[in-house]
Amino acid sequence: MKITAAQRTENENRIRAAMDRLLRGEIPPGGKCDIKTLAREATIDRTAFYGTRPYAHLREEFEHRLQSLQAAGDIPDPRDAQIERLKTEITKLKARLTRSDSAIEELTDFRTQALARLAAQHEEILHLRRSTAVADRVTRLPIARSTSIGSCS
Repeated sequence: MKITAAQRTENENRIRAAMDRLLRGEIPPGGKCDIKTLAREATIDRTAFYGTRPYAHLREEFEHRLQSLQAAGDIPDPRDAQIERLKTEITKLKARLTRSDSAIEELTDFRTQALARLAAQHEEILHLRRSTAVADRVTRLPIARSTSIGSCS
């Protein structure tokens, strides 16, 4: 079924109006900023936007304008913007997790080494105490009673 020039102009006007709304971020519920939603909003069959069909040039214009907006950092579809934001956040969180894992590993190694040193020092102290108990030349000092510092008698 052929359409008249007036109908074609009216269809193109509806398509351009829908295109402008979508590119401004006025995405209908359940839609995206894509050709399928553009066709639905303009009440035009989606196949009319492909190949040598009558509105293929409008599809190309829509895609070009969408790419220009995206290149400028303006993403009309809030879900796409959210996806990009979440991808960036995931990348940052992965880097943070890697740094945290590295720090935990370093601290675990440090703890292991510190415990090993403490155990070795404890063994050395016990060895020295045993050896002083055997030696006759060593006199043990009496254990001092706790006195308050700074008191005058």
